[in-house]
Amino acid sequence: MRHVTIKADTAFTKGRIDDRIYGSFVEHMGRVVYTGIYEPSHKTADENGFRGDVLQKVRQMGVTAVRYPGGNFVSNYDWRDGIGPVEKRPRKRDLAWKSIETNEVGLDEFMKWADAAEVAPIYAVNLGTKGIEEALAVLEYCNMETGTYYSDLRAANGHEKPYGIRTWCLGNEMDGDWQIGHKTAEEYGRIAYETGKAMKILDPSIELVACGSSMSTNPTFGDWEQTVLEHCYPCLDYISLHQYYGGQEKGTSEFLAQSLDMERYIETVLNICDYVRVKKKMSHKINICFDEWGVWSMSDVQVQKSVEDAPWQTAPAISEQIYTMEDALLFASMLMNFIKRADRVKIACQSLLTNISSCIMTEKDGGVWVQPVYYPFALMAKYAHGVTLDTRYTGDTYACSTFETVPCVDHVLVYDGQKHEVTVFFVNRMEESAEATVSLQGMEPEAVLKSIALFHEDKKATNQKEHDCVTPVELENVSCSGNEISVELVPLSFQMVQIRLK
Repeated sequence: MRHVTIKADTAFTKGRIDDRIYGSFVEHMGRVVYTGIYEPSHKTADENGFRGDVLQKVRQMGVTAVRYPGGNFVSNYDWRDGIGPVEKRPRKRDLAWKSIETNEVGLDEFMKWADAAEVAPIYAVNLGTKGIEEALAVLEYCNMETGTYYSDLRAANGHEKPYGIRTWCLGNEMDGDWQIGHKTAEEYGRIAYETGKAMKILDPSIELVACGSSMSTNPTFGDWEQTVLEHCYPCLDYISLHQYYGGQEKGTSEFLAQSLDMERYIETVLNICDYVRVKKKMSHKINICFDEWGVWSMSDVQVQKSVEDAPWQTAPAISEQIYTMEDALLFASMLMNFIKRADRVKIACQSLLTNISSCIMTEKDGGVWVQPVYYPFALMAKYAHGVTLDTRYTGDTYACSTFETVPCVDHVLVYDGQKHEVTVFFVNRMEESAEATVSLQGMEPEAVLKSIALFHEDKKATNQKEHDCVTPVELENVSCSGNEISVELVPLSFQMVQIRLK
């Protein structure tokens, strides 16, 4: 059995957790929208055509914010195609996913769905094929009181009151040459700044997100952030990061160690932000909006169609990953990274909500089920609120090709002063049990409120055929003595322990 010790003290905190780190992402890609969140003919559909069974799972998952409408899709999208009478909307060829977009769902429909799902909308503007004028138009449509052209158009479409969308993304993955309208850092920095400047003149209450790197391995990573920030810093509130990890074939220990790359990625970008802040003599800090993240698990996919296999179809079933128990462990560690850096990571969007790299899977005209990755998200979204405690880890580690020192047990501690509770989240990266001792300095545990774990004897187990194959269970594996709690962690497991303090 492995042994680790974790020390924490409420006097030493990292930051207060912003609930928006429990966000997700809806893009017009594959079956994310059509037969994902929207299917008017479905037996559970509401008056707006949204699947009630999916809405229920979204609420239970604890999603707080959703980014829309893309993603690569947004870089060749005209938002005006998706408003007004549905029967008059144009059918268009979406170049990002080589699909036919019917525009049956657009901005107004998404806002109805966001209201039903009880999530805050995050809207991305097109800086690929569009620019300042279009961004101002959609901002006026969404956020301005009636009396001018686009705000009156919103009212004419049945929405008298402004939507008041707070957070706006200035394009998507503009560093990637796969993007329609891809730009150099200089080109993007200039258009993003001029667009953001104009948007904040129109509505000073909004917050803006500029495109950072689309992956930590992109050759322009680092240089891209510095150049973009030197142009945009005055009008920005956040810089975005995107990251997906695969590589299951390299072995479990190597696969799970990738969350350390994510930690380094976040730290590097924050250092660049702070360097540019000092260089430009700015007073405000720019934080991180990690608005696309997830595990890319194509090796485990049953439906392996890509856009090239099914070009120019409407809502084709493409890239529908099936997640394993093993995938859920890396997924959990990735989400835990945002909690660890709660001081600077304020928004995060798990990608995507339904059917593609998703927590929630749907069957057309059929049922809905959730993947193993759903559960770590739901548990953290429900229980990880308050401040993140700074901790010190001692104990067993292992080495892999990319990192010399990988903790055998990943962890994060959250303190809720109002409820007088501490909640600990663990990922046991090892294929053997681990005993974790948590020393709570200045605190004394009174009772174990919850001890919930996610594990399976087969690390490749999925929920595809047996939808309840990988689900959380309550365990009695926690003991308290003085100011210490001891937890015996199951091999390759995610666990949450909630403690009431005296």
